[in-house]
Amino acid sequence: MKTNRSLMVVLSFLLAVALLISACGALPGGSASSGKVRIAVIMPSATTDMAFSQSMYTALLSVQKDMGGESAMEIKYSENMFKVPDAAAAIRDYASQGFDIVIAHGSQYGASVEEVAKDFPKTTFAWGTDVNTFGQPNIYAYTASAEQGGYVNGILAAMLTKSKQIGVTGPVEVGDAKTYIDGFVQGVAAVDAGIQVNKTWTGSFSDVALMTEAAKTHIAAGADILTGSSQSVVGSIGAAKDNGKVLWFGTQSEQTSLAPALVVASQVYDWAPMLKDIIASRTAGTLGGKTYILNFKNDGLKIYYNSGYTLPADVKAAGDKAIADIKAGTVNVNP
Repeated sequence: MKTNRSLMVVLSFLLAVALLISACGALPGGSASSGKVRIAVIMPSATTDMAFSQSMYTALLSVQKDMGGESAMEIKYSENMFKVPDAAAAIRDYASQGFDIVIAHGSQYGASVEEVAKDFPKTTFAWGTDVNTFGQPNIYAYTASAEQGGYVNGILAAMLTKSKQIGVTGPVEVGDAKTYIDGFVQGVAAVDAGIQVNKTWTGSFSDVALMTEAAKTHIAAGADILTGSSQSVVGSIGAAKDNGKVLWFGTQSEQTSLAPALVVASQVYDWAPMLKDIIASRTAGTLGGKTYILNFKNDGLKIYYNSGYTLPADVKAAGDKAIADIKAGTVNVNP
């Protein structure tokens, strides 16, 4: 009887050790026991916004597919996180749940990432668009040289405008929204400095109604081409579509489907190579401390021409040349 009791004590101890080891594998940043990479992303708008948030969600799905599907990579997301306190709570919650990588996809989330990352040193955090890792070894930062695609779109727009009036509808004059428009203006001027580019900043990334009215104002003033940035540009594109003749140049995501007859080209952010590098770096033991910048040279930026729009050969050739010149460094686009 005594021997049996001793055996039971030993077995109970071994079981407790096994449970402890299993629990340790579930600590934040530690999903090695399952072999699955767990990624959570917090976004300011919807995964279907045809702009900033969709660019990241599309890239995550692409990486998941390349890695072997849901069995190899888990994706969770919180969308429409316009309020920073709500986003901060979501960032902390995902880290507490043991996600390996938590992505805060919005420049407004920087302070939240800086604060939460200190409490979860085994979790990898990534945020953008910005270049600041706050000196923390578990934070990656990322941004896009949006001015490069803006320059190319500006070249194309300048060659297509007949009224020599172009309207720009922007949200807030910061980040890649600003650099895209800076590059666009530079591209237009490179073709014809006499073309008038009128800019309107609505003060909001999400107010579609304001963006719609801004676009209508530009059209009424004679603009035959529009461009702009943020998830609210669906309003601008809608105004162009209602007019039926005003052309559109997009950025962040491929926007052709919103107005197939009027979208000329879109600059697209491809975050997939960056995401793969972050995953590989984490696997190798580097949890952060690096900044990624998408550009034409590293194929993080791409220009998609709308096959449904008949673009004159000389205009497309000028766009292709601008891309090649930027890659070669013979054209410097200054945001």
